Amino acid sequence: MPQGYLPILVMVIVAFGFAAIALTVSALLGPKRHNPAKHEPYESGILPFGDAKRRFPVQFYVVAVLFILFDVEVILMYPWAVAARKLGLFGLIEMAIFVVILLVGFVYAWKNDAFKWQ
Repeated sequence: MPQGYLPILVMVIVAFGFAAIALTVSALLGPKRHNPAKHEPYESGILPFGDAKRRFPVQFYVVAVLFILFDVEVILMYPWAVAARKLGLFGLIEMAIFVVILLVGFVYAWKNDAFKWQ
């Protein structure tokens, strides 16, 4: 076994050991008062109602995909902003093209009513 992997193996053993000890101690020392209310599903302070397998409108997914798309694009602007002076005019033109492509996608989504909530 290469000596370089020994610290990683020790760390994994310690992590699993700590997790096992923590779970065992909490199971042994924790309170054990069972009642039907503890076994009910609970979300956001409201007892559940209706079927859990109901269908969500497609609009939820469209909004999620658009958020991820534009969020990732904004994240890609950060490295450019850090290196903007070093890139000079070329970098400015490249970012302008990037923003124009982003705006075209935004306008396309807007024209197709992707942002309207029914």
